[in-house]
Amino acid sequence: MNTSRFKLSMSAVIVASTLALTACEAEIAIDTTDSAQTEKPLTKQDANAFIAKAEQELSQLYLESSRAEWIYTNFRTHDTSALSAEVNRKMTESVVRLANQAAQFDDLALDYDARRKLNKLKLALTLPAPQDAEKTAQLSTIVAELGGLYGKGKYCKDDGSCLSLGDMTAKMATSRDYNELLDLWQGWRQISKPMRPLYEQQVTLTNEGAKELGYADTGAMWRSKYDMPADDFTTELDRIWGQVKPLYNSLHCHVRAKLGEKYGTDKVAQDEPIPAHLLGNMWAQAWGNIYDVVAPENADPGYDVTELLAKNNYDELKMVKGAETFFTSMGFEPLPETFYERSLFVKPKDRDVQCHASAWNIDSKDDLRIKMCIQRTGEEFSVIHHELGHNFYQRAYNKQPLFYQESANDGFHEAIGDTIALSVTPGYLKEIGLLEQVPDESKDIGLLMKMALDKVAFVPFGLMVDQWRWQVFSGQVKPQDYNKAWWELREKYQGVKAPIARSEDDFDPGAKYHVPGNTPYTRYFLAHILQFEFHRSLCEIAGNDKAIHRCSIYNSKEAGDKLNAMLEMGSSRPWQEALETITGKPQMDATAMLDYFAPLRRYLDEQNKDRNCGW
Repeated sequence: MNTSRFKLSMSAVIVASTLALTACEAEIAIDTTDSAQTEKPLTKQDANAFIAKAEQELSQLYLESSRAEWIYTNFRTHDTSALSAEVNRKMTESVVRLANQAAQFDDLALDYDARRKLNKLKLALTLPAPQDAEKTAQLSTIVAELGGLYGKGKYCKDDGSCLSLGDMTAKMATSRDYNELLDLWQGWRQISKPMRPLYEQQVTLTNEGAKELGYADTGAMWRSKYDMPADDFTTELDRIWGQVKPLYNSLHCHVRAKLGEKYGTDKVAQDEPIPAHLLGNMWAQAWGNIYDVVAPENADPGYDVTELLAKNNYDELKMVKGAETFFTSMGFEPLPETFYERSLFVKPKDRDVQCHASAWNIDSKDDLRIKMCIQRTGEEFSVIHHELGHNFYQRAYNKQPLFYQESANDGFHEAIGDTIALSVTPGYLKEIGLLEQVPDESKDIGLLMKMALDKVAFVPFGLMVDQWRWQVFSGQVKPQDYNKAWWELREKYQGVKAPIARSEDDFDPGAKYHVPGNTPYTRYFLAHILQFEFHRSLCEIAGNDKAIHRCSIYNSKEAGDKLNAMLEMGSSRPWQEALETITGKPQMDATAMLDYFAPLRRYLDEQNKDRNCGW
């Protein structure tokens, strides 16, 4: 699930434009003007005093913010929206002030913790505003306008009928009509055209703010969050993608051939990128919805988790309790009673709520909650396991200082939830009494294909969104080439092309929420790599003797101990050290994904042997 999830953390709270905090009135008692520095240079003691006061201020802010945001997402009214927006405004002002004050200590020799905490404050801003009130106000207005254009976006046809993004998403998942899909695809991209001048202005303003904080540009600032030089991080991403690319190419070749059979090779040429509207998803980022088009023969595993849940009388509460048992079987303490008292599991009939699945820690201690409008389906059962992965991570690091109450890097939080979801195997379902018999291995290809269409297909998309943004921020891509560069990257990484001619009158990046929403995207790429690496290592620790895709770490105290040791670290140490805690190596390794999908890869290569692959 590539969704935004609420996690109360140093960076996650500050960055999210929807999350908000009310600033304390108390100012940090440090004069950081040039004249003050001339008269009395700043000292280590000043830095430590600043850090202590900032931590105190932010602790109060976070609590108020998370309560306000919880109310807004659970009671969506004009008034709760206004309160949330006001809190967000105050939050931005507070964080800009603290980030710039933190930068005053850049030249001081400080101990590890002090330097790390100051850097986290500086890097907490996703969009660093310039130290100019007028420009800050301008940036705030642009951010709101971009969010509004996306949030209110609809495709209105000539006959006066209008479709929301939700309507179009549902149709694209199920329609197999080439022209209908094309109409929906181009229709949604009308909403992003007005974003282009706003986005250009935003790039200029945030780059100015990033430079004031000591970074080359906004993209370099984003990459600086990863405990390594910004340019080295880019190289590392390319290395990891190089490991996955052969598997992706095999999947791409097979999918393109099947789409050619479905729509005709005149529409899906067998030596070109795949037209973007045919992959079951508005952005062609995950292809699981077209499983019916590419499914292997005789791939039905012989059971349906949704039916099994109904047969065993699993309601929403029992589904959550069942997922919690997964964690307690590994030695984790049960969730507090308040979790069940305060979470939202069922969509209320009497009010408007935001149903997006999310995991919360309201007080940075143990007020853990999830917010879901749970459907009684197999997919949702897996999502609950994922969300609780966030909650158990939040609780594990709650004894860390506030600055470290977040995942090792922003990919880890998503990866932990996904790692747990990988253990929701047929074997696990049998162990908890939902499934009587595990299907034999001949049925695995279908299950792996379904998963690969989401997990493997996503990897290059997860990489290229920020590749585009980083090139825009650095000036490598000029405003007059925004759209051209977007499609060049999509063809290069994904082998996916625009189905109709595009020009610079279009702004297709803006049709993807995370671009106008200013949410960094590399975290999702990292999560997709890390989850398989964690899964492989934890399976080894658990003494698994099955194929990795059949392994579940359910009931393994050894795996639980090792996982908890990493979770407790939060972001107190570089992510490489956190990774090493589980895998034994400080470097990411995508071969775990290749191991997981090895049976599918053999199947794909057999299917592709007489096909023309590549684009």
